[in-house]
Amino acid sequence: MGPKTNVIMVVAGLLAAMFIGALDATVVATATPHIITDLHGQNLFSWVFAVYTLTTCVATPIFGKLADLFGRKAVFAVGIGLFVLGSILCGAAQSMPELIWFRALQGFGAGALAPVCFTIIGDLFSGKQRGKMMGIFSSVWSVAGLLGPLIGGYFVDQVSWRWIFYINVPIGAAALLLVVLFLHQPIERRAKKIDYLGALTFTVSFSTLLYALLSGGAEHSWNSPLIVGLFMASAVFLMLFLWIEKHADEPMIPLSIFRIRVLNVTNISGFLTFSITTGLTVYTPIWIQSVLGNSATSSGLIVMPMSLAWPLAANIAGRLMYRVGAKTSIVFGSALVVAGSVWLIALQLNSPYVFWIGILILIGLGMGFVATPSTVVVQSVVGWEQRGVANASSMLFRSLGQTVGIAVFGTIYNQHVTSLSSRSELAAGLHAVFLLLFGIAVANMLAVMLLPKRRNMMAQQQVGG
Repeated sequence: MGPKTNVIMVVAGLLAAMFIGALDATVVATATPHIITDLHGQNLFSWVFAVYTLTTCVATPIFGKLADLFGRKAVFAVGIGLFVLGSILCGAAQSMPELIWFRALQGFGAGALAPVCFTIIGDLFSGKQRGKMMGIFSSVWSVAGLLGPLIGGYFVDQVSWRWIFYINVPIGAAALLLVVLFLHQPIERRAKKIDYLGALTFTVSFSTLLYALLSGGAEHSWNSPLIVGLFMASAVFLMLFLWIEKHADEPMIPLSIFRIRVLNVTNISGFLTFSITTGLTVYTPIWIQSVLGNSATSSGLIVMPMSLAWPLAANIAGRLMYRVGAKTSIVFGSALVVAGSVWLIALQLNSPYVFWIGILILIGLGMGFVATPSTVVVQSVVGWEQRGVANASSMLFRSLGQTVGIAVFGTIYNQHVTSLSSRSELAAGLHAVFLLLFGIAVANMLAVMLLPKRRNMMAQQQVGG
């Protein structure tokens, strides 16, 4: 087969891998009642989601560095292999603790999917083609968000909840075969030094941080000795990690990449904007159901406008960013997110349902114009040997934004809401969350203004390749 055919096959495999990784984030929620009925352990069920988030966050930078050290193909194979094995074990779980442990394994494998897939695309394509491909790959998340509830509902109703995990096996196997067989990249034969201490201290630091964020305010109060101790432990191990990285021969995360202004700004932006989308995904259905009194189905469907607008804008941004400049696209997208958040805080108790559609379309379009150019420029300001690490840092900050956002929004919401039957209390709690979303959107707007001018940014992209 010719080089062009090989690239098409690899892209198909990467899309399949990204799809099952993104699908898993939405499809499991649909099966929640049936899983609890079968396995019991309702008080543990939140950890089915939390442990997946935790291990994915921890694994992302580790796999990013390994992809730079040992080549993309080998690390992709290990990641998707762990994800598929975790999926098989999740489908076969006989108790809630078993499911939680198997979800941890699945999440660890998922930590390789997005950063390594984006890194391979960055290797295979350059210039305008890279922007177009990033737009297509960003769309996978939105498509999975739309299809997840439908696929999950079908398996739960017609077959068994276990098939929401088993469906990953044939798709994952196809993705693995396509990438392994058709991806041809030179592997540099040299002694590799793995930063074991860096990986260990990073894992401890971020595991304790994420556990504290996911448990604080719910299972334990924020000022409890356990949560305070976890935050302190996280800070200590983070300082250790930074010291190790400064002196390591082959650091897991080279601190030198944080001297690159473009990377720092896009990471901050990713942290802020992905916390906004997570807040919207969680709290929009509460307003639709509890304040407006609409059905659960209509509240589930309300996220669809954002899921459709995001990939549309991502594809437009991927095609236009080399004409108008990456900064122009990111600033324009950030302005749309601010506009959507202004509309959000202007909502009243009697505001019509259609207002929500407008808000979510605005923010979805804004996210598409921000996320795709951000991913492209992150890849373009570093060389091949650091592309995996740069991608992984970007994914890590986005995941942290989601996790920190959930913790902070939940704390603010719970301070206002003491009774779920009080419509005015619910609205007050939600308005407090929406005000914070507006503040985050403004902070993001200010951050992206610090990106270099178009000419400087494009020059960096050309050097980066």
